[in-house]
Amino acid sequence: MSDERATVRPVTLSRLVELTHICESGKKSTEEIEKALDVTYRRAREAILEANRIGLLQEDEEGDDLLYSTTSIGGSFLEAIRDEDWAHVSTILTTRSPHYSAFLDVLAEVEPADLESILERLEENSQYTPYSYNQTSIEVLGDWAERLGHVQRNAFTGNYYLSLQADVPSNFAYVLLSVYDDLEQTAGVSLRQRYLSIPRLREEVCERTRCPRSGFDHALVALCQQNVGKLELSGAPIDTAAKDATLGIKRIELADDGELVSTFQSSQQVMAGVESFSKQFYYLAVHDRGITFDQEDT
Repeated sequence: MSDERATVRPVTLSRLVELTHICESGKKSTEEIEKALDVTYRRAREAILEANRIGLLQEDEEGDDLLYSTTSIGGSFLEAIRDEDWAHVSTILTTRSPHYSAFLDVLAEVEPADLESILERLEENSQYTPYSYNQTSIEVLGDWAERLGHVQRNAFTGNYYLSLQADVPSNFAYVLLSVYDDLEQTAGVSLRQRYLSIPRLREEVCERTRCPRSGFDHALVALCQQNVGKLELSGAPIDTAAKDATLGIKRIELADDGELVSTFQSSQQVMAGVESFSKQFYYLAVHDRGITFDQEDT
C-alpha cells in the first residue's frame, strides 16, 4: 500500500474506474496509462497511487519500469460497477480506503453536518493515525459517497448525511407538514406564504428522514392524490426561483458501451419538481392539515 501521502488524493470515482479497467487487460506503464486516460503524467500518477493504496491495482517491477495491473479486489470493483451495484462498490471502498471509511464513520456520529464540522471531527479522530484531512479531502470523499448513493447532501445548505432509508417512513405526512411549517415565511401581519418550493421541501424532508429523493417524489405525488382538495400541486413559470439550488446533485451511471462508467454532476435533479399525469409541479400548498397517508397505496 502506498503510504507516502497522508491525505486522500483528488481522484474522481470515474477516474478510479477507468484506470482499473485499463489495467484489467494486462500490465501497463505509467506512460501507457497517461496516454490511455489522456491526462498529464502528474494526474496519471495521482490516480495510480490512490488506486494502489485502495488495492485496486498492484505494482510490479520489470527491469527499470514499474507496471500496474488490476488486482482481484479491482476485479470485484469493476464487476460491481458493471452490475450497477453501487452499494457493493461503496462497501469495497469502505473496506479498502481508510479515508472513505473514516468519513462515513464521522457522518454516523455527527450527521447531518456541514463540511467544517466533518473536518473538525475527522481531524480529532485521526490525530493518532497516519492519515490527515482537509477541505479537499471531504469534497473528494463526499463526491464518491454521493455518486454511490451512500450519502446525500442538502443542495441548499450543503449538509451531508447518510442515506439510510430505502423509502419514506410511515410518518411521511407528519414530517412533510413539519418541514412545511418551518419553511413557511411570514410576509406580514397574519399573512403567510402558502405555496412553497417542492425542491426545498424535498431537500429538508430527505435530510430529516434519510430517504432518497426519488422516494420523496413518489410519496408526495401519492399523498396529494390521496388528499385531493387538502393538498395542491402547482406549476411554475420557467424562470421561477423554485428551480434554483446552491449545489448540484451528483450521480453515477454506466457509459453507453457498458465498459466504463460515466459520471456527471447536475443540478437538474434538485431543480426538478414532481411529475403527475405528465405535468411538472414546483410548488405545494396545504389547504387542510387533516391529511392521511396510506403507504401501501403508493
